[in-house]
Amino acid sequence: MSTSTESVPILMYHSVARVPSAATHGLSVSPDDFERQMEVLGEQGFTPLTAARLAALWRSQGGTLPERPVLITFDDGYEGVHRYALPVLAKHGFASTLFVSTGWLRGEYDTGGALDRMLDWDQVRELAAAGAEIGGHSHTHPQLDQLSDDALRFELRRCRDIVADELGTRPASFAYPYGYSSRRVRERVRETGFRQALAVGNGLARRAQGPYALRRVTVRRTTGADEFERLVTGRAIARNFAADRVLTKGYAVIRRARQVRRKAIRSRV
Repeated sequence: MSTSTESVPILMYHSVARVPSAATHGLSVSPDDFERQMEVLGEQGFTPLTAARLAALWRSQGGTLPERPVLITFDDGYEGVHRYALPVLAKHGFASTLFVSTGWLRGEYDTGGALDRMLDWDQVRELAAAGAEIGGHSHTHPQLDQLSDDALRFELRRCRDIVADELGTRPASFAYPYGYSSRRVRERVRETGFRQALAVGNGLARRAQGPYALRRVTVRRTTGADEFERLVTGRAIARNFAADRVLTKGYAVIRRARQVRRKAIRSRV
């Protein structure tokens, strides 16, 4: 099977919790729903890959993806990924990718600001030992495209270095906080040593998107089993996320206007 035209669903999870915080509720899934969704992947014959593995196959000249590839990704680093998701993933033998905001995890680097109970580094190491790829998600989870170059480099390098210190290897994959990026952000991510990066976009990932702008599909607390099956096959994405795309485009205009205003103010100082 050629990898040049194939599209791949990259699932974006956040919290897995029975009683999530108010801040994470909409982007959380219940443990029961998560288990059922993994059963759907198994029943439909999907083969989960890590972000690094997908990117490596798409970079290689003769690389061939499995028949039904899928990526299972988690953002931020919520404790429920270890408590609830890890046993289910281990049961099915599924690979996954966890993108951690290093300043949100419990431990010596904690800067505050986390939206719910987070993983500690022992739990992150257990996830890595079980086969999860650990990627970067910045240090304090800011909107990266709104930062100065110095602040942006700090967020990326601090995240990279902490993961490397804690796990003994530099992270290869990155996910943009809030899904936002720009050409400048993508260049800095590459310069920091990340080999690939994931956005949101709520669409299937394709090789033509390039390794630093791979799209993902959001899984929410309201995503039922039937809807989930349609999402991973690409049959419900346009309809399910039409409103999100309108809001995203509108907010992008506002964000660009803010950037222009800030640059104008700095130039007058």
